[in-house]
Amino acid sequence: MPPLTILYAEANTVLMLNVTEMLEDEGWRVDACPDGVKAREKIESDTEYDLLLLDSELPEVSGIELVRVARKLIHRRYTPIIVLSTTEMGRVARSTGADLFLKKTENIYAIVESVLKLAGRT
Repeated sequence: MPPLTILYAEANTVLMLNVTEMLEDEGWRVDACPDGVKAREKIESDTEYDLLLLDSELPEVSGIELVRVARKLIHRRYTPIIVLSTTEMGRVARSTGADLFLKKTENIYAIVESVLKLAGRT
């Protein structure tokens, strides 16, 4: 199977580096960006992503708004989306179209398993 390509938008630089490394250790390609504006540009582009991993608290454009944007685009309508947050917003994330919500402090190490499951690789 070809490696997964993941768009990862995360405001916390240290967390972005750690999670990116964790995903790349699986052999996956990670396109990381630190803010919602850059993430929106990438979501609206024709670049193929197997999964979107979005921080809910991004500067300028929130991860929740990015979920809304992605679900309105034909080429992103069925792309699996995981929303990460330090706050309890799982219901909001899922109601806007996210496939999964993970709380950063508790579930950060569940990302790899969650990506495998959502991408149909388990």
